[in-house]
Amino acid sequence: MTTQTLKNWDISNLGDAVDIIDGDRGKNYPKQDEFLDSGYCLFLNTKNVPSNSFSFGEKMFITKEKDSALRKGKLTRGDFVLTTRGTVGNFAYFSDKVPFENIRINSGMVILRPKKDGRVFSGFFKFYLGSPLFRDQVKSRSSGSAQPQLPIRDLSTFEIEIPELGIQKRVADVLSTYDDLIENNTRRIQILEQIAQATYTEWFVNFRFPGHEKVKMIDSGTDFGKIPEGWEIKKIKDFGSVITGKTPSKSDPSNFGSDIPFIKTPDLHGKIFCIETSESLSVKGANTQKNKTLPPKTLVVSCIGTLGVVGITSSEAQTNQQINAVILADQKYLEYLYFVLVNLKQELKNLGANGATMGNVNKDKFENIKMLFPSQKVISEYHSTVGLNFDGILNLQMQNKNLRQTRDLFLPKLITGEINI
Repeated sequence: MTTQTLKNWDISNLGDAVDIIDGDRGKNYPKQDEFLDSGYCLFLNTKNVPSNSFSFGEKMFITKEKDSALRKGKLTRGDFVLTTRGTVGNFAYFSDKVPFENIRINSGMVILRPKKDGRVFSGFFKFYLGSPLFRDQVKSRSSGSAQPQLPIRDLSTFEIEIPELGIQKRVADVLSTYDDLIENNTRRIQILEQIAQATYTEWFVNFRFPGHEKVKMIDSGTDFGKIPEGWEIKKIKDFGSVITGKTPSKSDPSNFGSDIPFIKTPDLHGKIFCIETSESLSVKGANTQKNKTLPPKTLVVSCIGTLGVVGITSSEAQTNQQINAVILADQKYLEYLYFVLVNLKQELKNLGANGATMGNVNKDKFENIKMLFPSQKVISEYHSTVGLNFDGILNLQMQNKNLRQTRDLFLPKLITGEINI
């Protein structure tokens, strides 16, 4: 690769390079009670596009009849989805690897579909959407502070530099090398998590832990029914200290900076360890609420709004008020309690249902949730068995972070032709 600025790339408006398709907003737009947990057509919302890829941790579906009644907003393979309201600028690619055939977007996003003239190669366009050239335009054109949005009329005038097709493909090949490594690591993370989850289910749900044949089942006298002898029913607060997060005063901008990760619910989606956050605090800001600082390997759970999203801190951090954290008294409970909390989603929703639009599980309700407390011997064995899985997951997440950072150093130079390949 040699460094030189290319002058012969076409500069075009985005609306001339891709079709921009809005979601249906008419009278047939689905009402809240028309969404299903499963069905014919997946109906995307911005939570399904938390960064630059799809996340299907939470899914809503509509029936085939409802899908047929909508006029626009249906994805075809090769489309890109871009969030344009609330969280603005996240995108995802509807490739052959996405495990759903019928997908529609809601009114908080648009479809970007490269035109059939072949000027824009999808692999190149994906990296354009992640480049500073696009991101800076999103930032400057978004309006509204409480609910940011990006109108289609403004999006269509975004600038895109389009090189000759062969160059687009070479740029995509270079950058895809990093993405392939990231994808491989992501698959390994999923396998490690699945093994840990399966072991949890076998030991603590089916009660087939090592030596279970010699352990008597006794009546717990609670809704948990029969449990192994020597096990107990305890509360979340018995595992450690519960801390509810807080946001430092935003009237003082110096409370925010790049020193201490500040975790919010969107930072937890789609990963076990929270290694990156969209916002950070300054040392000064963190010191205004020192009692809210969490050590590494603290469990964090969203308890306001979207309930039951669980993560683990990877470094010293603080959270906002929508999150309750459990600082463990003994780290050997980390992996066990993580899966217990993941499986509490419905109970949290029930506890948080108070007639208001936004669910809310306060600290008192959260820390008094009852759960199974296995014997020390079984917990120690589980920690020894799957602790290495969690260590491996954290290591692979950090590798992916470094790969993304390296890719993103090259990305703007390649995407604008500063580096000639």
